[in-house]
Amino acid sequence: MRRGRQGGQVARATAFFHLFPPLLLLLLLHRIPAVGAEDPYLYFTWNVTYGTVSPLGVPQQAILINGEFPGPNINSTTNNNIVVNVFNHLDEPFLFTWNGIQQRKNSWVDGTAGTNCPIPPGQNFTYHFQVKDQIGSFVYFPALGMHRAAGGFGGLRVNSRLLIPVPFADPADDYTVLIGDWYTKSHQNLARLLDAGRTIGRPSGILINGRPGKDSTGKDDSPLFTMESGKTYRYRVCNIGMKVSLNFRIQSHAMKLVEMDGSHTVQNVYHSLDVHVGQCLSVLVTADQEPRDYFMVASSRFTKYALSATGVIRYAGSNAPPSPDLPAAPSGWAWSFNQWRTFRLNLTASAARPNPQGSYHYGHINVTRTIKLVNSVGLVDGKRRYALNAVSHSDAATPLKLAEYYGIADKVFKYDTIADEPAPSDAPIEIVPNVVNATYRTFIEIVFENPERSMQAYHLDGYSFFAAGMGHGKWTPKRRKSYNLADAVSRHTIQVYQRSWSAILLTFDNAGMWNLRSELWERRYLGQQLYISVLSPERSLRDEYNMPDNALLCGDVAKLPRPPSYI
Repeated sequence: MRRGRQGGQVARATAFFHLFPPLLLLLLLHRIPAVGAEDPYLYFTWNVTYGTVSPLGVPQQAILINGEFPGPNINSTTNNNIVVNVFNHLDEPFLFTWNGIQQRKNSWVDGTAGTNCPIPPGQNFTYHFQVKDQIGSFVYFPALGMHRAAGGFGGLRVNSRLLIPVPFADPADDYTVLIGDWYTKSHQNLARLLDAGRTIGRPSGILINGRPGKDSTGKDDSPLFTMESGKTYRYRVCNIGMKVSLNFRIQSHAMKLVEMDGSHTVQNVYHSLDVHVGQCLSVLVTADQEPRDYFMVASSRFTKYALSATGVIRYAGSNAPPSPDLPAAPSGWAWSFNQWRTFRLNLTASAARPNPQGSYHYGHINVTRTIKLVNSVGLVDGKRRYALNAVSHSDAATPLKLAEYYGIADKVFKYDTIADEPAPSDAPIEIVPNVVNATYRTFIEIVFENPERSMQAYHLDGYSFFAAGMGHGKWTPKRRKSYNLADAVSRHTIQVYQRSWSAILLTFDNAGMWNLRSELWERRYLGQQLYISVLSPERSLRDEYNMPDNALLCGDVAKLPRPPSYI
């Protein structure tokens, strides 16, 4: 209908112009509103299949997209409509989620078990979403079970529109670097271990774009990227792994940080950067060294074991091998914490819209609610479970969003089983669908407290938030005095260091059902996640889109009549 109305407007405007002489027409042009074209569409058809890969020298089953591992890169521009028709050729249900894409008013295609019925084996589903008012570096990956351990992931970049200035010159090229830990056990075997109450243990290795850097004979893999002397390149680095924070560095080259999780940053220069699970960042690298090959390195952080991977960057026209002396990795969590303190939002840069990011003074908004979440691990019926405030999430047969939309939420879940304050440390863990009810357009503080000796990382779908504070020990209200209330980076994933806390600030202005989860997939699989229901007070298209016509139905809503559309 929209295209039909636009076509009629164009026809009427054309006829109108023919009625006036040229001089009068020129005078009227300033008074006639321009006819806006619909934002461009990008179409993809993805066949999801099993295939055999051997990244660590062990043949294993992986999830491929159109035969590729990792999957294809999506290269889009702000406000593009992305249409992905996914054919599921696996022997089990499947979903993609789009990590960091805010899906404004559109949690219908967020691609998690709480929002979407899975794509059954042998069937297809078409995701249609808009990268609305966003820029930056993101990833997609499978959201169900332990599929993420088998591949099916790839990069998703959102470029700025030509009319929006970018705070750096156009690079000679733009490269996606997917780093992450990797297991040689299949995703089915990993799930069986967790279902039996055991842990998946340490990963088998680290990969960079699906490769460890060496073949079975110890010979370097072929170069991943090429640079020409004197030119500057953009590297988008994302940790797509399962559980391990990684440090990224490039032999003999400095890296200028320019973007994190979709926000332009103050352009500090680093020789290595910690990238935690689920996070992405962009750096500019200038080819200012002697022409030869150089290693990029990704290595494990905060673990008792040491794992690393390398990738070769080649200067054009050179065949000189890289030096075997790899740059040393940093040590200790204090180094990483101090590095985090140097990350700042670039307040002089434009965002996806033509207005400065710093025009939103989040530090002057009154907080209406504080939610403090403490992660824990315990046994339920003799099996390991992970929890937040003593509640361990379990997925319902009916997606939570559909149950809410169809008016049968009370048959599927209860709101606010979890409290805003942590339970006593000896409280038993309760396993239920975990849904927090949030008031639309309220400004919220969420504090993550990690009493354990291992790292944590949390991601929130549907939003970016201000990473306002971090500290060691337990959080108290006095810790707010240490918050950065001026230029904290707006991002979607926050790390929480060992026996430490992290605090974020955000406005719940995106109606929908949104997953807040541990990005450490073993923990998420065993319950360390919840959903936040943000309901508009009116069923209005102003605040939320209608359920797509092609939405898959399952569980208790499979045979119910469709509710009235929003108006």
